[in-house]
Amino acid sequence: MEASQAAAEEPVLRHVETDVLIPKMMREKAKELCSEHVSAFTQCCKESGFLMAVKCRDENAALKECLTKYYKDPAFMEECKQQYIKEKLEFQRTGVPAKNRTQKVPTSM
Repeated sequence: MEASQAAAEEPVLRHVETDVLIPKMMREKAKELCSEHVSAFTQCCKESGFLMAVKCRDENAALKECLTKYYKDPAFMEECKQQYIKEKLEFQRTGVPAKNRTQKVPTSM
């Protein structure tokens, strides 16, 4: 009974969801969480032009370290997976994608 209850609570995820969509969500969230490093690297690249590969090594290393910390964190992966499942179930219920749910509905129709 308990196994069937767990299966009923958490839908089976397709290969594309576990290998593409959830990792994509992880990358997007990690970039937000590492925004300080992303900004520093972006600024360095803008200032360095063609020499960015040489001049921005430290910023690039710090950014990679921050992102990798999140990519390898099982708790972060589970958090993203649960958020994905929540959004998927909400889409199945409403038919409205998550990115469109935050838009305001016109008051005059």
